[in-house]
Amino acid sequence: VQLQASGGGLVQAGDSLRLSCAASGRTFAYGAIGWFRQAPGKEREFVASISQGGGSTYVAESVKGRFTVSRDNAKNTMYLEMSGLKPEDTAVYYCAINKNRFLPTSTRQSGYAYWGQGTEVTVSS
Repeated sequence: VQLQASGGGLVQAGDSLRLSCAASGRTFAYGAIGWFRQAPGKEREFVASISQGGGSTYVAESVKGRFTVSRDNAKNTMYLEMSGLKPEDTAVYYCAINKNRFLPTSTRQSGYAYWGQGTEVTVSS
């Protein structure tokens, strides 16, 4: 399985951005897609996840109401729609696929088998 995250960039506070995660390979054998981020000098943290079928989503409290997660299985691509961006959202954003195909969502990084390379989001004030 390979994951390719894209869509990052430099934006201003209050702007919106959509990140994409293109998946290839035997993704049907795996589970939910998770989005994580790592800000400079901080540990990587969970942002959002969406189940394999797309019916279950979960978003971290820190971004709830501003970020939404979706997927287009026909294109094997997952999205993280970010609005109302704040400087504290500045980070490298990663997508990952969960080992357990029966788990609709997970915030635990150890449960994710494959990771994309990350896409950088910078929000200026």
